[in-house]
Amino acid sequence: MNADEGEKIVFEIGVVVRKMNQKEENEIFGCVEVLVNEFMKVGLKVERVQGISEEFIKLAAPVETLGRAAAELQMKKPTSIGMDLQFEWENVDAFLTQPDGSLFSWCERFQCYHHLIYGTINKSKADITLTFDGKEIQWKEKESLLHRLESEGIVKQVFPLHDEMKRKKFLKSWALNFKDYTKQPIDEIYSYFGVKIAVYFAFLGMYTRWITFPAVLGLIVQLTDFGSLQLLVHPIFFASIVLWAVLFFQFWKRKNAALLARLQINNSVSTSQEYRVLGMEWSSLQSSMGLAKSVETDKTKVKEALQRYEWLGYLMRFRNDAIIILSIICLQLPFELFYAHLYEVIKSDIVRLGLTAVYIFVIQYFTKIGGKISARLIKYEINENTEYRADSLVYKVFGLYFMQTYIGVFYHALLHRNIKTLRKLLIQRMIISQVFENLMENSLPFLKYSYKKYRAVRNKEKCGKGSTGKVQFASRVEKEYLKPSYSASICEELEDGLFDDFLELALQFGMIMMFACAFPLAFVFAAINNLTEIRTDALKLLVMFKRPVPRAAATMGAWLNIFQFLIMMAICTNSALLVWLYDQEGKWKIEPGLAAILIMEHVLLLIKFGFSRFVPEEPAWVRANRMKNVTQAQDVCSKQLLRSISGGEKAFAVCSAERPLHESKKAD
Repeated sequence: MNADEGEKIVFEIGVVVRKMNQKEENEIFGCVEVLVNEFMKVGLKVERVQGISEEFIKLAAPVETLGRAAAELQMKKPTSIGMDLQFEWENVDAFLTQPDGSLFSWCERFQCYHHLIYGTINKSKADITLTFDGKEIQWKEKESLLHRLESEGIVKQVFPLHDEMKRKKFLKSWALNFKDYTKQPIDEIYSYFGVKIAVYFAFLGMYTRWITFPAVLGLIVQLTDFGSLQLLVHPIFFASIVLWAVLFFQFWKRKNAALLARLQINNSVSTSQEYRVLGMEWSSLQSSMGLAKSVETDKTKVKEALQRYEWLGYLMRFRNDAIIILSIICLQLPFELFYAHLYEVIKSDIVRLGLTAVYIFVIQYFTKIGGKISARLIKYEINENTEYRADSLVYKVFGLYFMQTYIGVFYHALLHRNIKTLRKLLIQRMIISQVFENLMENSLPFLKYSYKKYRAVRNKEKCGKGSTGKVQFASRVEKEYLKPSYSASICEELEDGLFDDFLELALQFGMIMMFACAFPLAFVFAAINNLTEIRTDALKLLVMFKRPVPRAAATMGAWLNIFQFLIMMAICTNSALLVWLYDQEGKWKIEPGLAAILIMEHVLLLIKFGFSRFVPEEPAWVRANRMKNVTQAQDVCSKQLLRSISGGEKAFAVCSAERPLHESKKAD
């Protein structure tokens, strides 16, 4: 919500300012006073709050202010004819509203806020001298005041604020509502958190509902003795879960497309490249005039430069991928194999459990180091926009986690071929990993928040030794400031906290799918974990973290390809497990049972790639609406073009008719 007349003002942005040790003699030129005045000049509603250790400026924006900022940003919004057009405040009625009735989504509002608060520049023709805590600061001409104060350490942070009324409503109807199973208010989540978080919870809810089938089937297979038919049970279970996984992701694509259509989100990828080609900005090349000029000047040079830049990007990505792969093979693989061999040698179950716990704890930090190295390598890649860079990071980091999570299990499954040891390892990995992950992701934010509160109170008590009474946090904005940000554990610039949440789901999916024949009961553990994950993730966002900065990604991105890769791996690994079950003597003969498994593997791979043809990725009503919108847009554009052409011809005719008259007058 934004601040409108007749409504309660809802502050959505907080600016943290360092507290001064002494009062300013001339407050007119004080940094904070000037900053507040600049915010008010651009139309923002401002409220200043004094905290224990910092000062806070809360900001809200009327819809007119957001509309002016959206027009300056040349923001495109959907209209009633199905086209995304550049926003104009004068024609505001032509643009569609959000599901909650507001004109702008949370992501659009955040962009407008960012434009307004960082657009406070010095418009005078000279530098302005500002003061803060007895120190003079030069605000240079055409410089952003907020950027300047951030570089000086005066402004410490800018972060989104929670809406307390909506937060309490979400807690009651979503995070603490255990009666509705997997039902979630996706539209409200989108309006409050943005599209990327809404897509994540929509996926998690659908995944949890669909996993009920393999969980029930796995429970039956694990606990029932089928006698002489036991050898047929595992192949049937294997084929069933592969078909289940393929169908699930095809129907998820349909649900994702329907969700985006319902929320009126265009899933086109916008290019925001900022590199130069032949000394010309890429944005100028994208415009028709810039492209025409470049073609007219030297078409060959432009083509060669673009091809050179394209192949340079491919080579940089190939180099970085090769570095990661070689690091995995040379550094991580020996460590993982050593752990797997040590686990096989040790006979005590208690020692094995302790070894697994220590291993999981230690390997987390090694993998995070690899993730940070991957993030640094990506800075030297040429990617079109932030989402492409984030996808590149996801692929590299998942390779590290894939090796860490599964190599020990592969070692026991395919080399030692000990089914009992394999099942114990899977149980220990799933239980310890899930307990460890839930403990870390829920306890660490609370511990960080508690430590920051403790430090703030202690510092305040040290500064005011003569004062009596207990120091307490009176303002909600200061409590939110002390909470940790919802960011990824490896690269905050490219990914938010959803990276770790999607990573957890992907590793769980790979574990239960790739070794389904060895431990069908794993689907039951996953179903129980996912039921609790929905509520704990919601509590994280609402209670433990700051309100996340919205991101515009409308799909799962690279994670969808990773899940598809895990399905293919599951077909191969389960086929190998079935071959081992049939070939107890280790002779690897192609007998009828083994031949049937190999045939089934190829059939399942064909089904995996063939289902995309039989199950469309978009529902029929989404395709129909898109075609209707395209037709309407073409009709409108064609009519406008005809009017402009006919108007131009009339003007040309009038000019041609008036020219002889002027010439005759000159002759007279």
